[in-house]
Amino acid sequence: MAIRPTKLCKSLFNLYPCLSQFVLVHSVSSLNAVEETVKAALEAKTYEQLPNILVALEKSRRIQNPFSFLSTLSLTLRTQTIDEILQSFKSIRPRSRPRIVYDLLLSYTLQSPDPIPLSLAVLQCTLRSGCLPAPQIKLLLSEAWLNFRGHSQPVSDSLLEMQDIGFCPDSMTCNYLISSLCAVDQLEEAAKILKGMSGAGCPPDLESFAGLITAMCTFRRTGDAIELVKQMVQKARLTPRQGTVKKVVATLRANREIWKAVELIEFLERKGIPVGFESYELVVEGCLECCEYVLAGKVVVAMTERGFIPYIRVRQKVVEGLVRVNELKLAYLVRERFSELGS
Repeated sequence: MAIRPTKLCKSLFNLYPCLSQFVLVHSVSSLNAVEETVKAALEAKTYEQLPNILVALEKSRRIQNPFSFLSTLSLTLRTQTIDEILQSFKSIRPRSRPRIVYDLLLSYTLQSPDPIPLSLAVLQCTLRSGCLPAPQIKLLLSEAWLNFRGHSQPVSDSLLEMQDIGFCPDSMTCNYLISSLCAVDQLEEAAKILKGMSGAGCPPDLESFAGLITAMCTFRRTGDAIELVKQMVQKARLTPRQGTVKKVVATLRANREIWKAVELIEFLERKGIPVGFESYELVVEGCLECCEYVLAGKVVVAMTERGFIPYIRVRQKVVEGLVRVNELKLAYLVRERFSELGS
């Protein structure tokens, strides 16, 4: 009877314990050889060879980061070496080829002394290459940032420290930092990042606001979410994505704060920002759930002015609700609008 390879290996290891020890020693020996090869490439400044050297580690179980020996260097020399590596990758195509190097450097810098701003520079190059860092990087980055920010330095000054090593903050890097902080429930610090981005020369963009607004909605912090939408429109002069507006409206509906949802839509419409059908529909449904039939009727009228018609069940409930509270004129107006739009 045929024996599966995995079972055969287990049998061999049980029969010959020295075999497993040999495999481990061989693995460690191989990793040491890789580290020595990495050292040699760094000494010779042949940084473009690093992706080929390290690609073998990608499918293996790494015991130690091959860049850990950099900790024996002074901070200045370590920073200079990593900067030279990053600069050398600018000419490599495809740009994602050094991904394994970016991953290892990012993991190393975030767990080394003085991780900021050097790790932010590595992160920036990683993102610009079109690569996404490993999932655990968000935890390491948020921890490193919070420890670094313990000195109570303004956020903009903290970000601008990247300039000391020849890099400039950008929205892509800041957005990833905001996302990392939100992932560990550090919403206040994430909000400070967003607020300090302009002072660091990289004004927040749609992604900056969307990420933080989504996190606020997750924790049902509707007041903060609405304030961020208003900042986005009034200060940043940005048009919120329909998905972002829908997320806020849905959270307000879940909180039964339907009046705030209506006010938000009115605010956006006054500012000339179109509101999509789905957001209007959520508001009408929320009005019905709260038995706010008059409010629902007024929202429906606003919908029809923009060419939107609620789903049939919602239409029926709005009219029935208006009749129930003796708002016959509004009920007639609503039905008239439906007829005009051919429903």
